[in-house]
Amino acid sequence: MSTTLTVHDASTVDREGYAFLLDLDSETISVRELIRSRVFQEVQEFNAKQSLHFRGLIQPTGAEATLNGFKLHMPRHLDWEQQFEVALQSFRDYGFLILVDDQQVTDLEYMIEVKPDTRVSFLKMVPLVGG
Repeated sequence: MSTTLTVHDASTVDREGYAFLLDLDSETISVRELIRSRVFQEVQEFNAKQSLHFRGLIQPTGAEATLNGFKLHMPRHLDWEQQFEVALQSFRDYGFLILVDDQQVTDLEYMIEVKPDTRVSFLKMVPLVGG
């Protein structure tokens, strides 16, 4: 049975972030599959629009970070599998955290039971800059 999950994005700089709907094939999903579904959906939506602005989990190669995502220098198709591999490595390296019902999950194989009130947040870590 398919279901829809509301996903919240935030960063250590922008705690409010934004929320979006993620379509899932099952009511039980691993963290790995959650990341894959998210990356696949956002890359598919971006490729369909052919915009210069990408609002996604992972910065595409050659793009520059902006306040609300990433800016590409020229329109191009993104490869969701490449973005997914980078996302998995970023998760392993704590480039972002995933919170499920306000509890951090650290195992890619951890199973999430998606209920109507399940809250999933991706918290992107932003390095501190000092001087």
